Amino acid sequence: MYQIPRGTRDFTPEEMQKRICLEDSMRNTFQTFGYREIQTPMFENLELFTAKSGDGIIEELYSFKDKSGRDLTLRPELTAPVIRFYVEQLQMEPKPLKLFYFGNCFRYDRPQKGRYREFRQAGCEIIGTDTPEAYAELIALAYTLLKNSGLKDIRLNIGNLNLLSAMFKKLKITKEQQKQITTFIDKSQYNETLQLLRDFDVKNEDSEQFIEILQTTDIKKIKEYIKDEQTKKEFDFFEKILQLIKDTFKIKNCQIKMGIVRGLDYYKGIVFEIDAPSLGAEKQLAGGGAYELISLFGGKETQTAGFAIGFDRTIIALETENYQFPTAPIKTYVIPVNEDMIEKSMEITQKLRNQGITADIDLLRRGISKSLKYASSINAEKTIIVGPKELEQNSVTLRDMKTGKQETVKIEDIHEFLK
Repeated sequence: MYQIPRGTRDFTPEEMQKRICLEDSMRNTFQTFGYREIQTPMFENLELFTAKSGDGIIEELYSFKDKSGRDLTLRPELTAPVIRFYVEQLQMEPKPLKLFYFGNCFRYDRPQKGRYREFRQAGCEIIGTDTPEAYAELIALAYTLLKNSGLKDIRLNIGNLNLLSAMFKKLKITKEQQKQITTFIDKSQYNETLQLLRDFDVKNEDSEQFIEILQTTDIKKIKEYIKDEQTKKEFDFFEKILQLIKDTFKIKNCQIKMGIVRGLDYYKGIVFEIDAPSLGAEKQLAGGGAYELISLFGGKETQTAGFAIGFDRTIIALETENYQFPTAPIKTYVIPVNEDMIEKSMEITQKLRNQGITADIDLLRRGISKSLKYASSINAEKTIIVGPKELEQNSVTLRDMKTGKQETVKIEDIHEFLK
């Protein structure tokens, strides 16, 4: 027997209904914020991702040579393809450019709950503006997407990499040392961070104060810690974003988290993450911020920000909260009582479909009792029983599957009864 590849999944009709509902909700929210949908190829040139993330990422990719010897890879994420698309075709578009997308991505990773080798992402980019209101709206969009999906318990954390750099500068931490330290900070491993600071000859008192500020949610304490005139403008900018998020977008469940580093060199300035505490260790649903990739890909340097949402993990979070996904029931199921009724039954079924009503029909000639049982199993709201006596009167029997109530209805009136 053939088996599904490790780290991939098949989806039942019920599971697909959940995914369709979530994607439709997210698409609607993106569009209400003025974003337009795009799509990029499932595979790209390998160097697109090594230019962005370094050669070390190759071990995590499904990379291959095509028949002409070109190095290609299945995309591991969607930001790089979107920026490649922008540089190649969209640089002259009016700004700001608001783009959103959905797509399957592939990464050779150890499969675990909420983490797969093939996974779906939703995301967006805003290109051509770096005002506080642009960043505040972007963060509010990410939060609204998850709230509108039906999630109740989510937490928004906002950080600032420019301020974090000023904190490192205060301790005279080199760029190379910063990379080692942020690996631990990114995983909230503060004991390991503290030890590494000591290894870099940072005084014990200074190291402990640094860790304390990393974990504070009080911007006043961060200001007092840095006390750098050069960062005043950055603090003003940061505080304006926070004020807009809380007062204008009415997001109260929001806090500062200086430990957000995103783990990638191209991020700069504002960064944020949204967590679902119900998921435990693998709780992050969304993450993003301001970054610079366009010049790396050969375009003119332009202000850019965006985020990605883990589609699969959002589904798990909704299920953990026992969210009741909308169902898509069959409106009616048509049952011919014998072979002579099949042709007329199919005619009625097709007419209903042409009128925009979801309709199915018994194709197994299984009889009324078994057909009613099947109709119940597919959540049909009504059944239409087509029998010879009723047909002589140009009528059918309409049965409500919830109440069991039956009534005789003229064929030309079925549409009105079903509405």
